Amino acid sequence: MGGTEENYVKEAFDTNWIAPLGNNVNEFESQIKSYTGIGSACALSSGTAGIHIALDLLGVGQDDIVFCSSLTFIASANPILYLGAKPVFIDSDLESWNMSPLALEKAFKAYEEKGQLPKAVVIVNLYGQSARMDELMAICDEYGVAVVEDAAESLGSKYKGKMSGTFGKFGIFSFNGNKIITTSGGGMIVSEDGELIKKALKKATQSRDQAVHYQHSEVGYNYRLSNISAGIGRGQMEVLDKRVEKKRTIFDRYVEGLGHIEGIEFMNEMEDTFHNRWLSTLTIDSGKLNVTVSDIVEYFAGFNIEARPVWKPMHMQPLFEDCDYYSEEKDNARYLFENGICLPSDTKMTEDEQDIVIEKIKELTC
Repeated sequence: MGGTEENYVKEAFDTNWIAPLGNNVNEFESQIKSYTGIGSACALSSGTAGIHIALDLLGVGQDDIVFCSSLTFIASANPILYLGAKPVFIDSDLESWNMSPLALEKAFKAYEEKGQLPKAVVIVNLYGQSARMDELMAICDEYGVAVVEDAAESLGSKYKGKMSGTFGKFGIFSFNGNKIITTSGGGMIVSEDGELIKKALKKATQSRDQAVHYQHSEVGYNYRLSNISAGIGRGQMEVLDKRVEKKRTIFDRYVEGLGHIEGIEFMNEMEDTFHNRWLSTLTIDSGKLNVTVSDIVEYFAGFNIEARPVWKPMHMQPLFEDCDYYSEEKDNARYLFENGICLPSDTKMTEDEQDIVIEKIKELTC
């Protein structure tokens, strides 16, 4: 916590606004709009809820096709199933780790030949790195398909001077407990289209019609963020830039301590982008280092140090084994999963603690 969150939570109690209404919700939405430069925002119970509502508002329904980044957390893809649609997964490129324009183009051409273009494309900004939004947006615009930008992990990042989450028809942020700022649980759906966000708000509050009695003309959801959680978010926004700065410092110290080791390659920060370094991630060349990601994770566990592989791609998940997948010449998403690792990156981590992590990796690799 940054230190001021409790003041805003107390405000909710003092004014007796505990439900998903109140000044904290309004102010939290205003902070996100101001920070990102986006026109409209609606605070929700999770980032997953935001993706669900975005796809719903784009008309995604039974048996529709939705293209989605494969290398991501399952929350990017589950809402496609909620609506009865079929995900088609798209490979990453090795520089950004995010959706490959080449693979996306292949998927569009294939589905154009089938006569079934996707209703939407979910592009994920993995670990805080923006995808190649210019190229990806150009392809989607060419086919007239809307983009949902999953910026759950990339609040504070920039692509060519523009804030992550502001490129698609909708942008989605997450404030889960592990994100760069948190409301304990929560999310935000944003858009330049204010009318769409009004519709999102209605969807998030059970789609109640404007009537004195309770009247409902369409399916809705119980997805609104509470005024208490939004109060935590208000305080967190006050330290967001400090969090990003600390995350980047942690990453830089890892590079300084380990970057000279042949066989270790850190996740790139693409030219003309700003990476929030939500997690410090790298790939391990097991041939050069004679050690695997699993070896490191297991070795760390013996010292009570938690490290994890990168996300297991969706096209490798049992749930999606029957779904189509379009890759570059090689399966980059699989390569990154099999060789990628996320190092401890908590902003509370001390330099001494980080030095222990660095030394333990050296013990295994040098």
